Amino acid sequence: MSIPDEDIFPHATGAAQQTVQQHSADTELVFYAGWFCPFVQRAWISLEEKGIPYQYKEVNPYKKEKHFLDINPKGLVPAIEYKSKALYESLIICEFLEDAYPDTPRLFPTDPFERAYTRLWIDHISKNVIPCFFRLLQAQEPEKRATALKDYKEALLPVAEQVKGPYFNGERWCLVDTVIAPFIVRDYILSNHRDFHREDVGPRWADYAGHVERRGSVQRTASENYAKIYGRYLRDEAQSEAAKATREGRAPP
Repeated sequence: MSIPDEDIFPHATGAAQQTVQQHSADTELVFYAGWFCPFVQRAWISLEEKGIPYQYKEVNPYKKEKHFLDINPKGLVPAIEYKSKALYESLIICEFLEDAYPDTPRLFPTDPFERAYTRLWIDHISKNVIPCFFRLLQAQEPEKRATALKDYKEALLPVAEQVKGPYFNGERWCLVDTVIAPFIVRDYILSNHRDFHREDVGPRWADYAGHVERRGSVQRTASENYAKIYGRYLRDEAQSEAAKATREGRAPP
């Protein structure tokens, strides 16, 4: 018996589809992606922000081809092939792009303290914001939804307090913005189904989130039809690794 998540719409839509079409030619960097995945989108945003040539290849993680499993035994997107060498894990890919393409726009500060400070807030997003996002998305009982909603707002508030505006570090887009952007893009699902409203976190968060979702790299990597696939999370039926981790009380991988 197939699992529900196997029936994924086969390609990106809207602006993201146009971006895919612009990146079909062979290059030294191949980007294995799933249009629907927030972890894919943050690596994709990095590629777009830095203007790195890449070839986009769509992967259905529930119907993995042998070559993809050969380069990525975990079978998760995103992954890249760079000069016939493979890497996976979105944050590792983002940091690799910084080092491999030093002449492109920097998403990490060059100052050692600011670089460590950026990592500190990426860690907060990874360990607090994202797990709370999925818990709220998948919560079924009213009491659990209320608790998850409170936790999500509390996880976002410290980020909002650190925003210099319009982006996290000020005028220049950075990796903190890149990491959290896909979840801002998808928070309309929480607004429509889980009573989440950006303004409830505070005006600073609402203003920041608005700037992030209007960023060109974010819009170019965003599809139009997230609602259907996230309906499986809203019913707690999704079988992704993130959904399974959330059910088990773990942070998404």
